[in-house]
Amino acid sequence: MLAHYHGQTWNGNEIAASMGISPTTARHYLDALEQTFMIRRLLPWHVNVGKRLVKTPKIYFRDSGVFHALQGIATHSALLTHPKLGASWEGFALEEILRASTGEDAYFYAIHSGSEIDLYFPNRSMGVEVKFHDAPKLTRSMRIAMEDLRLEELLVVYPGSREYTLAEGIRVIPLKRVSAGIF
Repeated sequence: MLAHYHGQTWNGNEIAASMGISPTTARHYLDALEQTFMIRRLLPWHVNVGKRLVKTPKIYFRDSGVFHALQGIATHSALLTHPKLGASWEGFALEEILRASTGEDAYFYAIHSGSEIDLYFPNRSMGVEVKFHDAPKLTRSMRIAMEDLRLEELLVVYPGSREYTLAEGIRVIPLKRVSAGIF
């Protein structure tokens, strides 16, 4: 059940209702999965920007192999055609980035009108957006996050090999650069 929420905000009431358990029990199950490092609960960043902020955590499977098994994805070609490909890439990249950031506090930022960034490091005033595209482009959401959070830098991490600039303070970098020491 939880695999369907990978990369999305936690909705304990919906999960509890579908499983016939109480929301408190569902939260306890999530706590146990988080404490055993199966699940990452990524908290939202709260700042007073005069907008309706998302205040519910996002849920990610920390091991993409476990996530793929739960989704019934057995091969690389099956993954490339699966509707959860983007969520799978986001979860994998997120874990790599957080591992490379050596324990820094990280959050996600989202407003109800749809703008969001996948990771926000407040101590560095840096955001990270994860995209599974050949050539990510500048989006309105990135500009809004840059302005709302007063980011010094926004990195767009993708599976490609080229590094380039989208706008002032916004760079596209390959995931392999993250593990090579961008943090």
